[in-house]
Amino acid sequence: MTSRALLLSGSGRYADPWHPFAATSACVARVLEESGIPVTVTEDVDAALAALPATAPDLLVVNIGAADGPAPDGVDHAPADPAVDAAARAGLLGHLAAGRPLLALHVSSTSLHFVPEWEVVLGGIWVRGATMHPDYDLAHVRVETDAHPIVAGVRDFDTSDERYSFMRVDPAVQGLAWHEHDGLRHPLLWAREHGAARVVYDALGHDAASYDSAEARELVARSALWLLGEL
Repeated sequence: MTSRALLLSGSGRYADPWHPFAATSACVARVLEESGIPVTVTEDVDAALAALPATAPDLLVVNIGAADGPAPDGVDHAPADPAVDAAARAGLLGHLAAGRPLLALHVSSTSLHFVPEWEVVLGGIWVRGATMHPDYDLAHVRVETDAHPIVAGVRDFDTSDERYSFMRVDPAVQGLAWHEHDGLRHPLLWAREHGAARVVYDALGHDAASYDSAEARELVARSALWLLGEL
């Protein structure tokens, strides 16, 4: 049976004024489809999370903003419903407990504040007041080529993107790609296991231009295939 992916795309309380989630989700979906992985894209993030793990996608892809961030139209979102948050958290944790994999992208590391386990699941997180990124520009991405199946044969590359810096990252995390800022290495891609579930975090993907890079697309494709045990 062909593996299938469910892609959660930022909308409603998971949208923000800075990230074109519909465009980046379309780019990611195209990469996955070209890799032979059928994709369902949904903007109903809370309902999709709550339906896990019963819907049992083989791969969950998360491309969303902070659930408590500003709305794109400048109007504050309605206060969170604790019952909705609890159902979404339970669904996500159930998906992982079932050993199903997760691919989290870019600003998703700022999201799901109602899931205390999110940082442990990802292996790192954006910390307000500490994490930052230099101005959007042509980013030089260094790759730990051949350190992991995901980066086997992938070389350093340039792509237009934000370069996340000073994230709080578990010391056990092995960065597979990184950039240099203020004389330090800042990881942009890593793979790990959370219990029985494989997890990849890819900090790239601010906008569609990021995916103009063949290497950036290849890292997404290879991440998905590794997560599914098909690499």
